[in-house]
Amino acid sequence: MSTRQLMSIRGNNINVKGKVTFDWQDAIFDSLIIAGLTFFSVLGGLSITGIPGTAALVSAGISAMAQFFAMLAIKRGLRNPYTKEVPNDDD
Repeated sequence: MSTRQLMSIRGNNINVKGKVTFDWQDAIFDSLIIAGLTFFSVLGGLSITGIPGTAALVSAGISAMAQFFAMLAIKRGLRNPYTKEVPNDDD
């Protein structure tokens, strides 16, 4: 029997026997990559608008940290990115 593993969209390893485990290393690397892209995108955008260097670095750092933890939450399954709000018809 093969020990090949598949990766789900949420970062879960699914082996041949169907057992699901969470891969923290992969989730952290993915979150760091996305956070890095967010950091440099925000930093570039703020530098174009003329925001001073220190304020731009702080803003980009806050944005990157928020993106890092949001990606970890999505990967871990704490938040489903495809959930739509359903209006309440109790009125």
